Parts: sequence; structure tokens; C-alpha cells
Amino acid sequence: MVSVLSVRRSACLHPEMAHMIGARCLAVVLERPFSLRPTRPAKDMENIFQLVRNVIPPLTSKKHKGQDGKIGIIGGCKEYTGAPYFAAITALKVGADLSQVFCTKDAATVIKSYSPELIVHPVLDHPNAVSEVDKWLPRLHTLVIGPGMGREDAILDNTKGIIEKAKSKGLPIVIDADGLWLIAQQPAIIQGYQRAVLTPNFIEFSRLYEAMLSEPVETSDHHGSVLRLSQAMGNITIIQKGERDLISDGDKVLVCSHEGSSRRCGGQGDLLAGSLGVLVHWALLAGQEKINGQNPFLVAAFGACSLTRQCNHQAFQKYGRSMTTSDMISEVWTAFNKLFET
Repeated sequence: MVSVLSVRRSACLHPEMAHMIGARCLAVVLERPFSLRPTRPAKDMENIFQLVRNVIPPLTSKKHKGQDGKIGIIGGCKEYTGAPYFAAITALKVGADLSQVFCTKDAATVIKSYSPELIVHPVLDHPNAVSEVDKWLPRLHTLVIGPGMGREDAILDNTKGIIEKAKSKGLPIVIDADGLWLIAQQPAIIQGYQRAVLTPNFIEFSRLYEAMLSEPVETSDHHGSVLRLSQAMGNITIIQKGERDLISDGDKVLVCSHEGSSRRCGGQGDLLAGSLGVLVHWALLAGQEKINGQNPFLVAAFGACSLTRQCNHQAFQKYGRSMTTSDMISEVWTAFNKLFET
């Protein structure tokens, strides 16, 4: 049994922000299991959108390159070169300073040809891939694992080793796409590591749920399902993508129903993963005071979900059925400015 608190836009946002976003854009739902602990007041969550804004670092000439985010993407193989590019370029568009892709040799030249902005390492299928990537981990703030990675056994084995190295250094990890396939096969790789965020779609979520709880997902209880899966994974933050994005750390559930569109072109999850990688770093860097003691991974996840949906909405308004993820990436700046900048 759960208690439910709904915070509507008119109650939770500063009037100026409410005007910017519009009447239908935001709904936040907090679900908390009954427990012996006192329930925190409603105001803990009513300013979730403002908390996202609080963690965004100001632009200043006093910073040096890298301070606002160095993001690593583990993924990219011969068949799938778009996904790691989408994640990496989105990270830069959101505001990271450096974005590096660790891919297979066959994918490297192709990915580099998409943009000169990206640093590309053709090492993921190298016999010494784990040690090659490990050399770079101290220079990164967040690792995004899975976009375009493929499911070859050798690549999956290397990725498992990379995750273990990243965990040993306490590096925040975002796992998406084929990275989730690996976790569904071997959940212990990430179970209990609370500096990780998993971003499954419906099919990926169902696969993870059955692997962890040995039963099918309860389709009539979406909120309870994401809560239970997070708990089973050791209170890892999970974003269940869908018509509404459900975000849980095993203690509560946030619902992001920010207006998007009905267009479901491939690659939108990569945009979410890349932006999430940056926002996780910012939320951790900001400290507990700026997020009012909330879980920084929940704050980052809500921000990334809202931004992705806003990009989707804006691009769809321009291109309709013809919209692609590249069109969404072109909207990152205006979407970010509309949602988060004062």
C-alpha cells in the first residue's frame, strides 16, 4: 500500500516559471511506502523543478575547460554508430565541456566523421579494452554505458570489466540500451551501486524486472513495479521511459509527464542518456544544500526527462511526422533555456 502526493504546476512553481512552461507541461507525483518513519512534508517535492535549476552551474570566464563536465560514452560498433554520437553530442549541447566515445575500431572513423567536437577512442573491441579505458576514467565525471554497444560476447565482457573499474573509483554511471541487456543477464554487476542510473524502456524494464523478481511485471501497477525493481536492485535510481517517465530510487517515485509528442523515432533514449550524464555530474557537484537534501540522481533524472520531452515537443511542432532525433538535438539550447535558465 502506498500513499500518493500529487503536486500540480500551479502549486509547485514560481509564477514566472509557471508562465514559461505552460499549463499542461508538468506534473510531479511522489509515492512513498508507508513506514514507521515520519512522512516528510509536501514541500520536499513541490519545488523539484527549481532544484534542477539550482544545480546548473553558472557560466563564467573564471572556469577552465572540463569543470562543467567530462562525459565518457561506452558504445558504438560497426552496425550502430548513431547512438553513441547522439549521446555524446547531446552531452556537449547541454553544457559538458568534453565528450569522449569509447567504441570499436570499425565504428571510430564513422563516429568521428559525424562531428569534430568528439574525442573518439577505438578500443572497445581491443584485447586490453578494460585497461585502455581505465586509463581515462580518472579524467571523467560520468560514464554513460550502452548506446550502440551491440551484444557481442567479447564487447559485453569488456564492458563488464569497465563497469567494475568505474565502480571501484566511485564514478557515476548511466546505463542504457545494450548496457541494460548486459545487466539483465548479470544483475550483480551493478546491483547495490547507488551511483548508477538505469534508463529502460518498457521491454528493457520487463526484462530487468523478471530477472530480479522472477515474475512478470504487474502492468496494472506501474508505480509499484518501478519502486519494487529499484529496491530489488539495491535502491539504484531507475527511469522507466514511457508515455510518462517513472523515476524511482526505491524510496519514492517521481512522475515526469512533461509534454512531449506522439513521435517515437529511434535515438531519443540516447539524447536522454547523454543529458543525464551531464546533469548527474552537476547535481553531485552542487551539493545537498542546493537540492534540499533530495537524492541528486532523482533531481538529475527529472531534469533529463523534462529536457528530452521538451526537445521532442519543440521538434515535433516544426517537423511533425518527419521529426528525427537530429531535429531534437537542434532544439537542445532553446529547450534548455526555456526550462532552466532565468
